[in-house]
Amino acid sequence: MDQSALRIAIIIPALNEAATIGEVITGIPEDLGVPAETHVIVVDDGSEDETGRIARARGATVIRHQRRMGLGKAFADGMEAAVRTGADIIVNIDGDGQFDPRDIPELIRPIVEDRADFVTATRFARADMVPRMPWIKKWGNRQMCRLVNFATGVTSLTDASCGFRAFSARAALKLHLSDSFTHTHETIIELANKDVRIVEIPLRVKGVRDNGKSRVARSLPVYAVKTGGRILRTMCRTRPLFFFGAIGGAVTALGLLQGLFVSVHWLFTGRTHPFRSLLIGASLFITVGFLTFVVALVADMLNRIIEISERLLYYAKLDHHRTAQRQNRPPAESEASRQERQAAGKP
Repeated sequence: MDQSALRIAIIIPALNEAATIGEVITGIPEDLGVPAETHVIVVDDGSEDETGRIARARGATVIRHQRRMGLGKAFADGMEAAVRTGADIIVNIDGDGQFDPRDIPELIRPIVEDRADFVTATRFARADMVPRMPWIKKWGNRQMCRLVNFATGVTSLTDASCGFRAFSARAALKLHLSDSFTHTHETIIELANKDVRIVEIPLRVKGVRDNGKSRVARSLPVYAVKTGGRILRTMCRTRPLFFFGAIGGAVTALGLLQGLFVSVHWLFTGRTHPFRSLLIGASLFITVGFLTFVVALVADMLNRIIEISERLLYYAKLDHHRTAQRQNRPPAESEASRQERQAAGKP
């Protein structure tokens, strides 16, 4: 990546974070390890405190939701605003102070070095960095991570729920989210199925907020049900042939096993009694399995149409992104102009 003119946008979704938002913004290092222009965007998701005012006082651009619309919607609006600035790298960090903004240079390094397009922090890759948090939350995070890895079929992440992340422009433009509840898991599944290079970076994170309550996981059972359902729905959309094919295969196999059992019984006894009803069940399961295979094929064809549409959308967004870069950056200085300026003794 060309490091001479990087534009880095840092988005901070926030809900009633007046106690910490100022500290998060002022904690962003001036030196991010590369020559860059930094733009901070705070998405105020209907806060009832002074979150927006404090963020503006610290120099951030504030996008205000008149009512609470969810973390996923706040993230999506922040990403859209960041793309409009022509950002080369977009960083997402929470406004509750659990993530240290001084770690941003470490987070974006794989993108700067062109080793990744999407970088996510992990709390569990190193034993010495695992935060202190209730065991039920650790267990729940592990299960969600396993489900996300299964849904993608290609990743082996250790933490799929951490919101401290960095995106290259390419990854940001390929991302099309539909969930307003949260974004963490859907983002990984979406990008993994679009051949985006994903890297995890172990970072030290607070396991428990110092102020307020979590805006997402107020009730772990509700969070697990909502998040699990959304992961399966995203998997259904991104890998329909596998999703419906697996269901159809399981149902068909059950029908075949029932039919085989009755057939073996008939060979040895010459009658189907008392398992005759299993033949009806076998026929039903095989029929449903076949119809599910048909649904899988239709869903796969629809998914291919969606992929083509998203590819066209990507190129359209890429064109707008390049236009934004040209509008937001001064023209590059020619070598002759630079030498003339230096000869005149100007800095």
